[in-house]
Order: sequence, then structure tokens, then C-alpha cells
Amino acid sequence: MNLAIVLNVVIQGVLTGLMYGLMALGLSVIFGVVRVVNFAHGEFAVVAMYATYLLFVGLGLDPLISLVPIAIAFFAIGYVLQITLVHRFVGRSEHEQFILLVGLAIIIVNGLLMIFGPDARPTNLPYSLDSFAIGPLFIDTARVYAAVAALLVSAALFAFFRYTSTGTAIRACADNLTGAGVVGLNVKRLYAVTFGIGLACVGAAGALMVTIADASPSLAQSFTLLAFTIVIIGGLGSMTGALIGGVLIGVSEAMASFFFAPSMKSMFSFALLVAVLVLRPQGLMGRRA
Repeated sequence: MNLAIVLNVVIQGVLTGLMYGLMALGLSVIFGVVRVVNFAHGEFAVVAMYATYLLFVGLGLDPLISLVPIAIAFFAIGYVLQITLVHRFVGRSEHEQFILLVGLAIIIVNGLLMIFGPDARPTNLPYSLDSFAIGPLFIDTARVYAAVAALLVSAALFAFFRYTSTGTAIRACADNLTGAGVVGLNVKRLYAVTFGIGLACVGAAGALMVTIADASPSLAQSFTLLAFTIVIIGGLGSMTGALIGGVLIGVSEAMASFFFAPSMKSMFSFALLVAVLVLRPQGLMGRRA
């Protein structure tokens, strides 16, 4: 076995995993603060992929640029969605939240099918077939650019929660909701900001995903399941865990595709999930109840 080839596969998996991690980061942020599981998460990622495709075809905008307006638009969508709809279900039973967001997911997927049809829409970037040659390694240019962008967005999110007053207030709501209300924080507004941030993350991730996958409604459910797998591995509500889980899933998928077959990617991802649940049920970075 050529060590250089294996190392190349691992690097590609890490780069893909960083995009996965950004997508899961949005799900983790929403659950960690609002305590609502967004079962339409993958559907929003696919909407972002189609938006990126339209901006590329219509205006020639590179996904690395269009992720900015898409993330802003998704923040606004998330803010309004939380204020008008999701907030009514905060504190209700899990099955009611599940029905609401699964219903929203079905509406989104069928809307995409009506508008774009079932066929995949490729975004043929000028650097899609380029690669960086580092000794014996050949690393996809598109994956490198997308992974760096994912890291920058993740770093900005970490800085927001750590160094801004709004981020500190959101963390206070996550740690002690009753205490946050007692000291006068506007919990409803902070929840809306959090939901907006979560959708902004998935919007940015969807914009980056077009560099490695064609936009298609069929991806929605697999993205939702992938995000759930990642946040459970990393630890529900843990932002760092979401990134680590994304990298682990990316590497496991890459290694499974290389050593066995691409169709076996999911088997290895779920094997990793089962192993984590058995050995550390709270996730790699999760806290014990």
C-alpha cells in the first residue's frame, strides 16, 4: 500500500469533514441554546446549494463569495422563522417539534422538486479539476478553498460567542434560562438570533458544498442524517465537538470509499456513531448529565 496515496485520502477526508463540521455546527448551536432539533437542517443546506448555483449561473459569483450574501439571507430567514413559528413550539413536547420541522422539511423538498425538478444541477467552477501538488500529494484545489472558508466562518462564530455581548447573552440563556430571564435578557430575541446563526452556518456550508457535490433535492435527507450523526459523535450542544465530529466522519467516509467502496461510506459512519455511543454516550466533547 502506497503511504502517499493513503495520506492523500486522509487529507481529502479532513478537508471535506471541515465542511461537514460547519453544517453540523448550525444544528449544534440551535439545539444547545433553543433546545429544538432542526429536522429540516439538510433541506436548508440544499436550498443554499441551489441559491449558490443560481448566483453562479446568473451572475458568475464564485461560491466562496456568494456564501456571504447567502449566509446573511439565511440568518434573516432563521430569525423570522424562529419569531413567527418555532418559538410557539419551544418548551412543547419533542414529538410536536418533530412534526413541525419534518413538515417544513417536506414542504422545502417538494418545493425544490417543483421548481428545479429531480435532476442534479452542477456548478462547474474553473478550478474544479485543479489540484495542489505537494511532493507526492495531490490535493483538490476546490476542497482546500472550501475548507479554509469553513474554518474562517467557524472561527468567526467562536469569536462572536466569546467576545461579543450578544454572544455572551446567548451563552447565558443556554446555561441558565431562568437566570437569563431574571436579569432582564430578551430571551425571545436571543433565541431568534441563535436560530438565525444556525441557519447562517448551514447556508454557508451549503454554498461550500457545491464545490464537491451537485445540487439535488435527494441530498436533503442524507445531509440531515449526516448532521445528526456528527453532533451526536461530537456531543449535543458542543460547537468544538461538531467540528471534530465532522472531521472524523469526513475521514471515515474517505477511507471507506478508498479501501472498500463508495456505497459503504454510511456503514462506516454509523459504525463510528455506535462506537461513540457505547464508549462515551454523551459524545466526544459532551458533558455528562
